[in-house]
Amino acid sequence: MKKIILLLTFLTISLAAHAQNFAKLDKSTMDRAYYPEKAPIRWFTKNETKRAAQTPQIRVTYSRPEKKGRDVFGELLKFGEAWRVGANESTEILFMNDVTFGGTDIKAGRYTIIIIPSPTEWTLKINTALDGWGNYGYDASLDIASLSVPLTESKKEIENLSIALYEASKNTVHLKIGWDTTIAEFPIMLK
Repeated sequence: MKKIILLLTFLTISLAAHAQNFAKLDKSTMDRAYYPEKAPIRWFTKNETKRAAQTPQIRVTYSRPEKKGRDVFGELLKFGEAWRVGANESTEILFMNDVTFGGTDIKAGRYTIIIIPSPTEWTLKINTALDGWGNYGYDASLDIASLSVPLTESKKEIENLSIALYEASKNTVHLKIGWDTTIAEFPIMLK
């Protein structure tokens, strides 16, 4: 009987130890972009008014693939095909308040973003499908807004996909996406 209890205890400890393994480190690190940019560190601000001004309004969560000498647009990412705007999980955007994007009013909430690249412009689509991996679950019928913008060329090569949010003008925040030598900026109107 003692042997059976000892064996069961050993098996339980072994299974519990195995269940606590961590996933391997991902090659494309996950990152977040905020508007306002200093939203995550607002609690260090002593002035209440300045702290309130740093309350997050938009957050983008994405993985940052590396160029690694590859031809990105037109090769790695095919023109005319949906791209998850990063690597791994689908890129998500969180609006803390209602916004307008591409002439469409969007309720506060969590969405995914997809880009259809072309040589001269990108079309960004806001989609209601959540918690996906890449484009595998992308369903265009769940798009709720879309906007196409012309591309600009970066003078310096951008090794890792990068996303920033900044105030371009009063009540207009730009979602700026850059990788390789390509940059696109999408205006989001705050309400």
